[in-house]
Parts: sequence; structure tokens; C-alpha cells
Amino acid sequence: MTKAEEKELKRQEKLKKEIERCEQLKKYEKEYESFGYICGIDEVGRGPLAGPVVACAVILPKDCDILYINDSKKLSERKREELYDVIMEKAVAVGIGYASHERIDEINILQATYEAMRQAISKLSVKPDILLNDAVTIPGVDIKQVPIIKGDAKSISIGAASIVAKVTRDRLMVEYDKEWPQYNFASNKGYGSAAHIAALKEYGPCKIHRRSFIKNFV
Repeated sequence: MTKAEEKELKRQEKLKKEIERCEQLKKYEKEYESFGYICGIDEVGRGPLAGPVVACAVILPKDCDILYINDSKKLSERKREELYDVIMEKAVAVGIGYASHERIDEINILQATYEAMRQAISKLSVKPDILLNDAVTIPGVDIKQVPIIKGDAKSISIGAASIVAKVTRDRLMVEYDKEWPQYNFASNKGYGSAAHIAALKEYGPCKIHRRSFIKNFV
């Protein structure tokens, strides 16, 4: 066997494994397919000291053939960006919701997360028949919900939602970095890195810092 043939064989093996992995990720989607439109929901940004929490709701087509979807934290930035474009192109519907730093301070992070999730659902162009949520049950929603612990790594719909939410929020934090470069939001995305905390102590908070999160540092 030539080197090129060997390389091609390895490529085909990897592809076969990835197709099998993605089929396993559709377990919940297959279990609930009789309901109709299945929507995956996830959020990003519950932990940072600055910026909004962003939620995403995604309805994928029944015959979804997108490969490499996973929990967004397990993917490289480049892979997330690639998958974001593919998901946005192939999804039946995508809705994105935000809760600002002010809202987080006002009603607490959990309630703000629920608010962002309800907003994401309301922005879908197609009404879902069932929601697959990453770990939570969203109050005030009249659609059947299935909370799945570590859902972003177990359901293709939730995984897709986690990728879109992460890319959306990361892009936003890169924009904020231009306005407040001293905090290095482009690299830390608002999370409490050592450099971010040092900048907070030196410069004090900026407009998008969550006052309820930074009490110990300022």
C-alpha cells in the first residue's frame, strides 16, 4: 500500500468514526422525534465578571448531517467558527437571547439565564414542540422540556446551540475589547483570569462589568 493510500484509508476510518459518534448524539432527537420540531437550548457566559449571558435555541433538520458538533468547550475556536456557519446555514431555525450585565445584577444570574433562554425561544421562526435543555428546566415556558445533564455533549441539538451561543458571545467580547482594551476581553472573554482581575484592581470596573460578581476584587 502506498503512503497516499494509507493516508486515505486513515481519513476514511476517522470519518466513519465521526459519523458513528454523531449518530449516537442523535439519541434524544430519535427518542422524541414523534413530537415534531425538537429544539436544543444552551447558554454561555454564566461565570464571567463582565458582559452578557447569551442563550441560543436551535432546531436542526431531522436528517441533520452536520459532523463534529460537540460541547463548544471541547472544540477549538477555529472549529467553532466553521461549525457556526454550517449550523446557521442548515438549521431549520435559530434564536438568540441576551441578558445584559445590568439585568444579571438586577435579578441574579440564574433568572437572567432563564430570561435569555425564553428570549431565544421567542425569536425562533418555527415554534418547537419539545425543548432539550442543557441541565435546566426553564420556568414560564409552555412547551414540554427535557433537561439533560451535560446535554451539550449528549445531544446534537444542544451541542449546536452551545456552539452558536459561544461564538456569538465571543464575538461580542472581542468588540468590547476595542472599547476597553485594558481588560483584554478579546482573550479572556470577560472571565476572571489573573490578568483580568489585576486590571480590575488597577483601573476599576468598566460599564459592562457585573457589579454583583466583582465585589471581592474592587
